[in-house]
Amino acid sequence: MYVIRDIFYLKFGHYRDAKELLDEAMDNKLMPEQQDNRVLTDFTGDAYRLILEQSFNTLGEFEQALSGVMSAEEWQKWYKKFKGHVRSSHREILKLVF
Repeated sequence: MYVIRDIFYLKFGHYRDAKELLDEAMDNKLMPEQQDNRVLTDFTGDAYRLILEQSFNTLGEFEQALSGVMSAEEWQKWYKKFKGHVRSSHREILKLVF
């Protein structure tokens, strides 16, 4: 199993707007639906992070989920609004060993 974390570093003062857009994306099913989806934010460490965490059995499943969601026109429109709140981002792909 693989755990994928997309970590977005938000601009100062943009958390509320970014969170509202994320809620909108979830309500409209614009994100891949996985059993272990989680949305996290920072409690300590770097401030203004929004972390999307998903689990996939294989990297192929992850790639398939990305290609399906990201090619949708509705997702493209949503992401254009969301990325205006993001300062930078990165992705972690972790392999679950236990």
